[in-house]
Amino acid sequence: MNKILIIEDDKTLRGELKTLLDNSGYEAECAEDFSGTLETMLNFDGELILLDINLPFTNGETLLQEFRRKSDTPVIMLTSRVTELDEVLSMSMGADDYITKPYNPTILLLRISAVLKRTQKAEQKRSYRGLTIATAKGSVSLGDRSQILTKNEMIIFGRLLDRQGEIVTRDELMTALWDNDEFVNDNALSVNISRLRTKLSALGLDDAIETRKKQGYVLK
Repeated sequence: MNKILIIEDDKTLRGELKTLLDNSGYEAECAEDFSGTLETMLNFDGELILLDINLPFTNGETLLQEFRRKSDTPVIMLTSRVTELDEVLSMSMGADDYITKPYNPTILLLRISAVLKRTQKAEQKRSYRGLTIATAKGSVSLGDRSQILTKNEMIIFGRLLDRQGEIVTRDELMTALWDNDEFVNDNALSVNISRLRTKLSALGLDDAIETRKKQGYVLK
């Protein structure tokens, strides 16, 4: 069952959306505290987020821009704004779709279905020592435990997975990050490796990445 996170500060509309989704075969969750919305989004282990543009403390477009730096989880923007500029701005910041209020429930469900089909078709799932790795969502999980990886951490982990058991040099890893439009210096690479190790350790894989001094790293 696909899980969907609703981020909507209008309590009535939020309840209506949850009922609609629950009755349509989805598992809907609702954010109710908007003081840490970005953290709520990043910690969400599901398939889709419905994000209102007008929110307390911040606006949805700014939130989406920050979210996209760390996660590829699909996002559909919900808004009462109707100008083409707002739609273009949301899509340029990484929205997967955009629908205006008041929305037609049938159209909303069709949009949700289309986004899920498109993104899940593109989703790559890999495995490593019992872990399930969802590359598009940027998550690694083991049983009921999961960790969200940043874009850089997932690029590094993916490259190590591709060459499991082989030495991957620091230069190769930095090149992989640069190829994905990420500028990373030597110190930043060390920080990302350290954070990746910490997240794998939290899932019980303390010895996953071995450092070979003056050579690089090996995923065991």
